[in-house]
Amino acid sequence: MQTAATQENSLENVAREVWRGIKILSSAFLLTMTLGSAAHAELKRFDGTKVRVLTFDGPSILEPLKRRAKEFEKLTGATVVVKSVPYADLYGKVKTDWQLNQGEIDAALIMPQWMPDFAIPGYLEELSGRMYQDSGLKSNDIAPFFSAVSQKYGSKTYLMALDGDFHLLYYRSDILQKIGKQPPQTWDEYLEIARLTHNQDYGDGKISGSCIAKRKGGQSYWIITTIAASYLQSKGAQEGVFFNRGDMSPLVNNEGFTRALEIYKESTNYGPPNEVQMDIGDTRALFIKGGCALTVDWGDIGPLAADAKKSKVVDKVGVQILPGSRKIVDRSTGKLISCEQDKCPFAKDGVNHAPFAAAGGWSAGISSHADKNVKIAAYALFSYMSQPAQSNVDVTKGETGFNPYRFSQFMDLEPWIKSGMSMKATKAYLGAIQDSLYSQNMVLDLRIPSNNIYQQVVLDGALAKYLEGSADAKSTIKSIEDGWNRLTDEIGRASQLKAYLKSIGSK
Repeated sequence: MQTAATQENSLENVAREVWRGIKILSSAFLLTMTLGSAAHAELKRFDGTKVRVLTFDGPSILEPLKRRAKEFEKLTGATVVVKSVPYADLYGKVKTDWQLNQGEIDAALIMPQWMPDFAIPGYLEELSGRMYQDSGLKSNDIAPFFSAVSQKYGSKTYLMALDGDFHLLYYRSDILQKIGKQPPQTWDEYLEIARLTHNQDYGDGKISGSCIAKRKGGQSYWIITTIAASYLQSKGAQEGVFFNRGDMSPLVNNEGFTRALEIYKESTNYGPPNEVQMDIGDTRALFIKGGCALTVDWGDIGPLAADAKKSKVVDKVGVQILPGSRKIVDRSTGKLISCEQDKCPFAKDGVNHAPFAAAGGWSAGISSHADKNVKIAAYALFSYMSQPAQSNVDVTKGETGFNPYRFSQFMDLEPWIKSGMSMKATKAYLGAIQDSLYSQNMVLDLRIPSNNIYQQVVLDGALAKYLEGSADAKSTIKSIEDGWNRLTDEIGRASQLKAYLKSIGSK
């Protein structure tokens, strides 16, 4: 049996194991597992126990937390106080409370990539024992990739997965058919389609060719990595996209990252007015209202686009693995070179795709400082939310922000059809996630100490100036490179390199 430590050191193999496991599992087992989850597991009473849970102010993620918390209160007698802050403030709020033991936050829904900063100092309650004994949770139903990335740090489990995240490409299939174009396989083709469709009217008014979030303090740092990934990584997750594996130097001062910056900025020419001030919620809403030909987002758009009450693009949306590149960076020179077979072993038709597991998926953690009874109640709440009976419904609702992360959520199509998605849309949506998760060149998000400073402070700040036009590509790259190097040296280059190599399963 593979140990947790071994599993973490071979994350590049996890995606393949996920889908190999699906093929191996018998239909009878899956049917039994699904039917057995029709009712929630019996819950203990927690009368008089108050649990204070913090997350970001949504509306996604916050919506299912509030809804399931009310159900949990009725079933157990517990009191669940749900608090929220802007996403940009979430990391700092949780860390400050748990570091100073202020006692205001008992548990939180957070990004799993923050685990090093919370687990290493001992702020997070270790959950391995509870989860192992929790038959209702059905841990063997959680895909190994998300089990490893969204729940574990080292050999221990500190978080419980509630979500599974990959960036995907969404496109208006009806519009591409009208203009005689296939879905873009490269980022250059993405720009071409965005240019052709921008400000055109296909029956519902003029649309934007591309809608991609660019607001400072939002998701820009994830989007630029999504674009740069296919230029920077071609040989699997163990190659990584953030740092050089030999000396921890940032992988930004090269032609590939420069090209990614150019693509990101050029897409603004084909975007909605004031796109640089738009967050993912804004571009997402615009797409499902029929206002965009192309967008890049997590799995949320799939169910949202199928909701006839809110969407104007029902059964008019295609979804696939992220665009790639026909060129990759030669790390010895920083130059772009052709994607030949020996350089791009996983390329398809000469295109190197590198699907990015941005964030990894929202997960739930409990403060190690919380009262014992509060910890037990908090765990029961999160287990209730993650159990198939609840989660297999929540992932089909776009407003939740939760995306598939369990085997049963891919194999049992009934909840998707019941939610309003057509069979065609369901298969296309789940197939795109499967293609990403199954990719041998998947890209793992940054998961080292102070990753939030590397990404949310240094990278996001430099991108904001670039997109607003107050900095050019060269000065932007220098700002990122200098900021990352300075932070690495402050923390310790040797220790950060060790953590980085471990996080991508490299040696």
